[in-house]
Amino acid sequence: MSTVLGCIADDFTGATDLAGLLARSGVRVSLRIGVPTEPPSQTSPVEVIALKSRTAPVAEAVAETRAALAWLQRAGAQRFFWKYCSTFDCTDAGNIGPVAEALMADLGTDQTIYCPAFPENGRSIYMGHLFVGQQPLAESSMKDHPLTPMRDSNLMRLLTPQVTRAVGLANRLVVAQGAPALRAKLDRLKADGVAHVIVDAVADEDLHIIAEACRDMPLITGGSAVAMALPALYLADGTLSADAPKGPSPDVGKSTIVLSGSCSAMTNKQVATYVAQGAPAYQLDPLDLAKAGTHGVLAWLAAQNLTKAPLIYATADPSSVKAAQEILGIAAVGQMIENTLAACAVAARDAGARRIIVAGGETSGAVTKALGVLQLDIGAEIAPGVPWTFCMSDGKQIALTLKSGNFGTETFFADAQEKLEAP
Repeated sequence: MSTVLGCIADDFTGATDLAGLLARSGVRVSLRIGVPTEPPSQTSPVEVIALKSRTAPVAEAVAETRAALAWLQRAGAQRFFWKYCSTFDCTDAGNIGPVAEALMADLGTDQTIYCPAFPENGRSIYMGHLFVGQQPLAESSMKDHPLTPMRDSNLMRLLTPQVTRAVGLANRLVVAQGAPALRAKLDRLKADGVAHVIVDAVADEDLHIIAEACRDMPLITGGSAVAMALPALYLADGTLSADAPKGPSPDVGKSTIVLSGSCSAMTNKQVATYVAQGAPAYQLDPLDLAKAGTHGVLAWLAAQNLTKAPLIYATADPSSVKAAQEILGIAAVGQMIENTLAACAVAARDAGARRIIVAGGETSGAVTKALGVLQLDIGAEIAPGVPWTFCMSDGKQIALTLKSGNFGTETFFADAQEKLEAP
């Protein structure tokens, strides 16, 4: 079957977030890890390619994303979605803007939109400013993100240094007038040479208006929520069909490992809650890892009863993270934690764990690659934007969930296990 909508995500948690929301429509969605090395065959109507490019060097991120686009084009897709985080995680150098411009050039289009809003998860855009709950982005916990600290809430100011063409805004007053008004605004901006348009959204209704106005654009960019409305539009005009199989989730048993590398405010709460619930837990210390390596944590893991769903975590408060980074370096700390949690995932799988819960985008990328996962089937949602997925790893069927740092409630780790056990 030819692919209709081709999606590219800049990290693995974002890809599962996007795939899960698109699958709500009943349309068959395939999630692939990395750019496939084989030519397209037996593709789904909606294909999502997960990259680990959010914090990669700009040239590397651009090259990998262009390769993903080329594969999706060969699969038959004519409409494309570039997905990044709903908190617009980036630096002045990129990677959101440079990747978008590269995709625009390859597709021969001279305008696209940027809408990272996700009202269901508390992300909204008003007059070009991004809010996390009731806080401006720059006043939220994202200001202390270890890799992409967000110190400005104005998306136009954030995007402008990353692109070579003009940036504009379609504000909430325009969006509230409906899809025809928004379409007209975009046309006027295009006539004025504005290639990159931030679009406000504060409620789910706004996302439907945006999707309707932009549905025929070759390229849309944003968070997963604005893409969620696209399948219904394509279903209505017969472009897609709701043919997703509704089979039962595979039974993978109860042996579980929980791995957390995110240092977001919500993940800190989730770790504290899970530990307070009595879960066996081991906290990684970057300084200890630098001195003694992974022997200690792997020995601890080998002694655990995996049916108790033990937790291994590097999650810590911003001051502790900064202290370790000052001694070892930002990149070194991040790489060390990713490599350690990836090694723990493989060791847990080999010890019998068939349910693997991962918190953090960079951690999810490292774990998924270490497990050798190439394709994921989308299962039930645990929280908005966080589904269970099912895949093969070393010939073994496993259930895997990849959680973006700030997603989910404080009881997420227990909720995930209950969701998988629900009839």
